[in-house]
Amino acid sequence: MSKIAIATDRAPSAIGPYSQAISTGSMMFLSGQIPIDPASGALVSSDVSAQTEQVMKNLAAVLEAGGLSFKNVVKTTIYLTDLNDFQAVNTVYGSFFQPPPPARATVEVSALPKGSRVEIDAVACS
Repeated sequence: MSKIAIATDRAPSAIGPYSQAISTGSMMFLSGQIPIDPASGALVSSDVSAQTEQVMKNLAAVLEAGGLSFKNVVKTTIYLTDLNDFQAVNTVYGSFFQPPPPARATVEVSALPKGSRVEIDAVACS
């Protein structure tokens, strides 16, 4: 098995010992993205819809760096610090996918890095 690290400066740099994504065979595993603007390195607005938009843009940049797009995503996990944000996140998230959308899990967590309200990771297949 060979694994290839996928990286782009169009998404935030890893803030720990992990890759933005790893590609192996026909699968790409994307690390969780939080709503950091890669140009400034700062968290975007505290509004959960704006944060979700940035998270999705970051995921798109990593997918593109690996030669894929949201059409290739087969599974995501959404982490929320407040499940009351579910509908707002769902509206933005859903706008990035064409039918059929990927399989997904959504969980509430006590905290996310840098005070983010949302984080999303993904698995894609070429």
